[in-house]
Amino acid sequence: MTTVYDFSARDIDGNEQSLGNWRGKTMLIVNVASKCGFTPQYKGLEELWRDRRDEGLVVLGFPCDQFGHQEPGNEAEIKNFCSTSYDVTFPLFAKIEVNGDNAHPLYQWLKKEAKGLLGSEAIKWNFTKFLIDADGNVVKRYAPTDKPEKIEKDLQKV
Repeated sequence: MTTVYDFSARDIDGNEQSLGNWRGKTMLIVNVASKCGFTPQYKGLEELWRDRRDEGLVVLGFPCDQFGHQEPGNEAEIKNFCSTSYDVTFPLFAKIEVNGDNAHPLYQWLKKEAKGLLGSEAIKWNFTKFLIDADGNVVKRYAPTDKPEKIEKDLQKV
C-alpha cells in the first residue's frame, strides 16, 4: 500500500526531500500561489503551522502556476514573497504541476486517494488542501475556498 512517505520532491532551495522526513506527523499539503485571490490563506496556514507544529502538524506548500498564471515567479522569488509578505516559515517546495500529464507523482496519488466534488480527481484551483494522518494516509480533501481555520476541527480528530 502506498502512503505519502513513498514520495519525494525538490524543496524551494532545490534539495530533494523525502516526505518520509515527516513520518509520524500530521500533514497539510497545499498547492499555493502568490497572486491568487486565496493567497491571504498563507496567513492562516502559517498560524496553523505555528500553533500546531509542537503537536505534530506540518504544513507543506507546493507552488503551482497552472491556474491563471498566478505563480509566475521562480523559486527564489516565491520564497522571498512568502517570507516578506506572510512571514512563512513552513516548508515550501519547488514549483510543480498538479494536473495533466506532467502532474507531480505526489499529486497524482493525492487526487486518487481523495477525489473532489462529484468524484473529480482534478485540482480545481490554487489552495486545494489535503489532510494526511500520522500513518501517511489521506484523510480529507479541502476546496480552495476552505480556509485553514476550518481545518482546525479535523486536526483534533487526527
